[in-house]
Amino acid sequence: MEMLEVMFYIIGALACISAGFILFTKNILYAAFALVVTLLCIAALYIFSNAEFIAVSQIMIYVGGIIVLIIFGIMLTAKIRDEKAVVGSHNRFLALVSAASVFVMLISVIGTINFTQYQTITGSNLHKIGEGIMTDYLLPFELMAVLLLVALIGATAIASKKEGGTS
Repeated sequence: MEMLEVMFYIIGALACISAGFILFTKNILYAAFALVVTLLCIAALYIFSNAEFIAVSQIMIYVGGIIVLIIFGIMLTAKIRDEKAVVGSHNRFLALVSAASVFVMLISVIGTINFTQYQTITGSNLHKIGEGIMTDYLLPFELMAVLLLVALIGATAIASKKEGGTS
């Protein structure tokens, strides 16, 4: 076994352990921090799979943005009620059954994939993605940017309304 394979399996095991910690912890803030570890491990697995763009996107969007919002939401919600953020255990069995069924489904799908046809990728695919965005997919890319700008302006308008009705 090569060193890269060993690292791949170690990072995969760490991702599974931290995902299991999310499932079984009662403290929601600890679960959010374990989600950070899980997402970073998944980004590392993307790097091992020669999907650098997806790994960087994973880190920037999920770890850098979404998780920060989740943690702020947890901390602000806990301060409003003056209680410790703890989750009840009444849905743990349902969560465990759901996670196990998704795991079994993924293993069965992965077992049917022919991985030998995908081993021809060499080097970085960032150049191909950038070229595709700026040539073939320029119009959808720009429309997405305009849509996000309109959503940001709408969110700002909704958030800035005063309690009296109009802004």
